Amino acid sequence: MDWNLLACARHHLTYSPDEPELRDHLCVPTVEGPAWRCLRCGNYVPGPPRAAGPADEAPVPLRGQLLRDAVVLRALAVERLVRGVLLLLGAYAVWRFRGERLAVQAEFDQDLPLLQPLADRLHWNLADSPLVHLVRTALATRPQTLTLIAAALACYGLLQLTEATGLWLLRRWGEYLTAVATAIFIPLEVYELVERVTWVRVTALVINIAAVVFLVYRKRLFGVHGGRAAYDAERHHASLLQLARAATAP
Repeated sequence: MDWNLLACARHHLTYSPDEPELRDHLCVPTVEGPAWRCLRCGNYVPGPPRAAGPADEAPVPLRGQLLRDAVVLRALAVERLVRGVLLLLGAYAVWRFRGERLAVQAEFDQDLPLLQPLADRLHWNLADSPLVHLVRTALATRPQTLTLIAAALACYGLLQLTEATGLWLLRRWGEYLTAVATAIFIPLEVYELVERVTWVRVTALVINIAAVVFLVYRKRLFGVHGGRAAYDAERHHASLLQLARAATAP
């Protein structure tokens, strides 16, 4: 797959530099009007350029492996966004439960005996049910503890949204933040998996380990795989504007 063409299927990256000699190298007249050369794929696209300004401020298109990396990072950003929203909703639910705990407990104590005849017919030990035990534990939790749980969920959710923002914008700080924050919680996820194996926990652990390995190795974090120098060298490639500048140089 040509990832350059995949990105250009959404929109071409055309640019009109202020320098006339460079602008002439990127624009050709056609029967439909001026056509501008895409800085990513090199094809000429009829219509006005997407942006204009000094050549030094022209966007540098991502190509090849860098473009594939951007797709992976933004997929991770979407996953972090969904997780962050769910955590914030969970924090809100715990906070609401804290305020309505007494009313919930009264309803629970009133309605639980009504379920006993149905439980008897289904041969279900209602008193020892894990669900009932979970509800009783939640109802017995002190309001201060519920406040701490809601605050922890909210902070974790905001952290996930911050990671999502940095990854979606392809910022270096977002890569570092995601790698560190994800690695910190991996031991906890392993412990939870040892306690009880579920496909949700296994999937989350695999995604997080893969994300840390990808970020540290592929994005060259913490000096790995050449570090920042290799990262900058990989991002520096001859753009069409650089080639046009070299062609017009005396």
